[in-house]
Amino acid sequence: MLLFGLAIIIGLALLIWSSDKFVDGATALAMHLGMPTLLIGILIVGFGTSAPEIAVSSVAAFNGNPALAIGNALGSNIANIGLILGISALIAPIALHSNIVKKNILLSLAIALLSGYMLFDATLSLIEGVILLLGLFIFIGWSVMSNLKNRRDALIDNIQDELKDITLSFSKSILILLIGLLALIGSSQLLVWGAVGIATLLGVSDLIIGLTIVAIGTSLPELATSIAAVKKGESDIAIGNVVGSNIFNILAVMGVAAVIAPDYVIAPEIFYRDWDVMFVMSLALFFMAYGNKREKNKIGVEKGAVLLLGYIVYTLYLILGALSF
Repeated sequence: MLLFGLAIIIGLALLIWSSDKFVDGATALAMHLGMPTLLIGILIVGFGTSAPEIAVSSVAAFNGNPALAIGNALGSNIANIGLILGISALIAPIALHSNIVKKNILLSLAIALLSGYMLFDATLSLIEGVILLLGLFIFIGWSVMSNLKNRRDALIDNIQDELKDITLSFSKSILILLIGLLALIGSSQLLVWGAVGIATLLGVSDLIIGLTIVAIGTSLPELATSIAAVKKGESDIAIGNVVGSNIFNILAVMGVAAVIAPDYVIAPEIFYRDWDVMFVMSLALFFMAYGNKREKNKIGVEKGAVLLLGYIVYTLYLILGALSF
């Protein structure tokens, strides 16, 4: 038990460090190659913070644990809204100004519904995995085209300010990228090994471990990014970070898991419990962001407390259910 626990702790620490280095190296390299800052910004908001989930889920699926991969995707989305936005709103009110983020909130609801349709029959086929990954590329392309028409958007301004702080040389950016990538893969393997070992010893499913320990751990980069953003008054990055990550988690993380381990029969509670909670959380975010014009689309302390309480109740329900089993 101690060995598996250490593997999880060390794996999570290395995962967070390596994902940060991987994103820094990739961003600096892209800037040296002349990639538009707009496109880099989209990838940072989406793929950058979802890199841990993608790496862990890919390793889990390759190792024959696709339930952990799917649990990680859904659990991370629930944690992103309930835990991360909840805590961020308690620190400082989150005001939504960006039209890009508003559109992505609606899109995330549509993608969540699509994932529910795919999970309803308790399997994810190869074709469904390909559809999700195709949707990822369509989303990136649509985001670029949409953002080109909204160059004065608050989110773009905030992201471009963040990119000014990255000053790695060309050779150093390649070195940091490679180190980050290798460490990302290695730490994911260590984390999955420890998580599966803990699940086996405790007699709980890989799904529960993926929904709780792994989901929280892989969501820590989003938590750090969002808290830093609200402290600097960049609310749109805080919400855009969460919504972008949620879209990538469904399209990329679930898509990769389905392609690597297609037609795996998953537990029915993934749809009837976990997907339902994810969708309700997504719906709550939509109404909080759009519902009250008098509050200027602001997620304040009260709404943040509701989100955080919802996440705590859901997590306690999972833990108590696993212990009683």
